[in-house]
Amino acid sequence: MQTPLQWQTGSYQFTKFSPLTTMVASSSFTPIFSPFTAFSANPRKLTPFRCVAGEKAAVTTGPAFSVTPSNKSDVDYLGESTKGDFNVNFDNFGGKRQAGMEGPIEELAKLEADEAERLLRDLGIPAPFSATHSPRGIFCTRTLNLRSISAIGYDMDYTLMHYNVMAWEGRAYDYCMENLKNVGFPVDGLSFDPNLVIRGLVIDKEKGNLVKADRFGYIKRAMHGTTMLSTRAVSEIYGRELVDLRNESRWEFLNTLFSVSEAVAYMQLVDRLDEGAVEAAIGPLDYKGLYKAVGKALFRAHVEGQLKSEIMSKPELFVEPDPDLPLALLDQKEAGKKLLLITNSDFHYTDKMMRHSFNRFLPNDMDWRDLFDMVIVSARKPEFFQMSHPMYEVVTGEGLMRPCFKACTGGLYSGGSAQMVESSLGVQGDEILYVGDHIYTDVSQSKVHLRWRTALICRELEDEYTALIGSRAHRASLIELINQKEVLGDLFNQLRLALQRRMKDRPAQTFAATKLDDKELTESMQKLLIVMQKLDEKIAPMLETDGELFNKRYKISRAVGFSHAVCGVGLSGCWLIRAYCIGPAHQRKKRKQKNLTNEI
Repeated sequence: MQTPLQWQTGSYQFTKFSPLTTMVASSSFTPIFSPFTAFSANPRKLTPFRCVAGEKAAVTTGPAFSVTPSNKSDVDYLGESTKGDFNVNFDNFGGKRQAGMEGPIEELAKLEADEAERLLRDLGIPAPFSATHSPRGIFCTRTLNLRSISAIGYDMDYTLMHYNVMAWEGRAYDYCMENLKNVGFPVDGLSFDPNLVIRGLVIDKEKGNLVKADRFGYIKRAMHGTTMLSTRAVSEIYGRELVDLRNESRWEFLNTLFSVSEAVAYMQLVDRLDEGAVEAAIGPLDYKGLYKAVGKALFRAHVEGQLKSEIMSKPELFVEPDPDLPLALLDQKEAGKKLLLITNSDFHYTDKMMRHSFNRFLPNDMDWRDLFDMVIVSARKPEFFQMSHPMYEVVTGEGLMRPCFKACTGGLYSGGSAQMVESSLGVQGDEILYVGDHIYTDVSQSKVHLRWRTALICRELEDEYTALIGSRAHRASLIELINQKEVLGDLFNQLRLALQRRMKDRPAQTFAATKLDDKELTESMQKLLIVMQKLDEKIAPMLETDGELFNKRYKISRAVGFSHAVCGVGLSGCWLIRAYCIGPAHQRKKRKQKNLTNEI
């Protein structure tokens, strides 16, 4: 069993946040390590955990502790509100124990940390280090004091509920191919290959390519159909061209795991189109027209309901339940957080899947709905975050609905808007943390339009993180070789500069360099160049091996400055998320209706 993730919510601790997932958070948290000291999940950002006593410790949580209420809060030395601070009630902290807390704080901190670690070992509770350095961890791109968060909202599909990608997307692929076959496409012999694509890549609908761009938008790798293109071919096709996600007629960003089946089908059919099989079967068609046909076929698979019915009839074949997840949400609720479920899926599907995944793991015959202060189904994200839609209250187990103009705590609703949620719960903006798997619909739009804090579920990073840890020795050797070459290169460049100046009858950098014999200078440069070339011969295969540990198809090594493993979405990179968040033209542009159907 994997180590559960630990959280700190002011005065409470709760465990794992997401089902079998790594989370890339644009809002960070503070995991609790010991009674006196806590650190951020990001080792570069240390956040002290305050233990306070005095007049501001006004709300009691038992004889030993209290929590600072909002009406007695202040601002600390970090500029953070002290609302929700966990405080020590010294009236219930004996004199002998207080005496034992004296001495240099550095020694005291180490002593108490060691004592707390021994206590955890005795209790059989995993040490915080194992949770923080888990592939199921939380990687922070911004610092957030979770005490300031009043409500946590969740998406359902691929967030609270993780599907078996091979099973779920494989069946979506099958239905898509069946629909394509019915209109004449040559699909015989094709099968679903989930390793062909990954979320975060971009489809070039003009050229029939699947591209991987760096954080600045430059295309580094590309695949035409199912064939990887050489570096030279990529350079000849794209040069210095940037991927511009605002040009939706050309570029299609794979936002979510629901994109996998569509992308696999499209790339395979690009091969058939190049072979002439598609034209022979249905007539002339370009890459854009092919993409449109594949999207239409997959859309029918979702809308017609056969896929949904199959999943609901046998959820155990498609869902990978996580026993710890429902209890983690219960811990959050008991810690005083308001929990929301906001999903594009309809009521019948949501209820069926949540019952299957949650109810059996909850104590005392609890129902999954008991966890949430509000449930929104058929939310129509991203429009849910952008504009107002009519809201309906779901009033019966069969899904009967009636119009509703004001949401209430504990309610189950269909449609509506994020503004209605804020108004009903009395929270707004950065008091809400929203967690989802869709880069645009969940993460970008809730932040751009509402200033909600956001966290992205990115399960793909688990394998990358495991590879990153497992290959540390190999990468250390590789980095050492790269550093050696860099040193030699700097030395070579200084000697080359001296030689260049002398050849132009100009003085070199120093008088000694100007007077040095040409033969000695040239021989030194020759030796350095030979050594660097030999280093290259050793570095090149090591780089490829290192890249294969992360992705055998794209082979991008983490030893040469690619930091996507902790800052972006697998094979894409942070720039793709930034492009959604900062492009003003893109912010105003309404997304296609197809985005509303990524969740069934």
